[in-house]
Amino acid sequence: MRRHQSRACAGRTVVAQKGFLLIEVLVAVVILLVALMGTAGLIARSSQSEMESYQRVQAIALLQDMTTRLNANRQIANCYSNGATGMSLGTGAAAPAACTQGSAAQQAMATADLQAWNAALLGSGEVRQDASGAQAVGAMIGARGCIENVDVINQIYRVTVTWQGLTQTVAPSLPCGQNQYGNDAYRRAISTQVRIGVLS
Repeated sequence: MRRHQSRACAGRTVVAQKGFLLIEVLVAVVILLVALMGTAGLIARSSQSEMESYQRVQAIALLQDMTTRLNANRQIANCYSNGATGMSLGTGAAAPAACTQGSAAQQAMATADLQAWNAALLGSGEVRQDASGAQAVGAMIGARGCIENVDVINQIYRVTVTWQGLTQTVAPSLPCGQNQYGNDAYRRAISTQVRIGVLS
């Protein structure tokens, strides 16, 4: 009788131990899943930050490109801003207006500069090859560029590049690309001012 009872107690102990082992394994799996979900979120945020940084670097390169072009053809800088109207290029913009100031060579240079910058904003330098052929995908999402004459007397021009970010932030105060990205909190913008010196 005692042997039978001790065997029954031993059997219950083994069953209880198996139950605790199963609970321990389940707790370990839950902890592992929570850790993996945290890691996946961190990777997603890291990729998003990397894309935002990449777009900003591309925008800075385009901004410097137009600043250099504007300085190189300073005699007819007004053609780059379409006078007081301002020039908008890139996604959803019309072709640049023809310049009527300066010599034929200066006009041709301004037209070529504006067309090249427009193509760069549209992504002609970033091409994706797939089954349907090569497609310009752009360095930035919805890139736009603006050139404005902000001070006619002192010949100060503002060059701005805007694009669509991946998350909402504070909307930029610059007018370039305003209300073109749905919620303006997705719009990113960088700008610089160029003062054309009078050479004597």
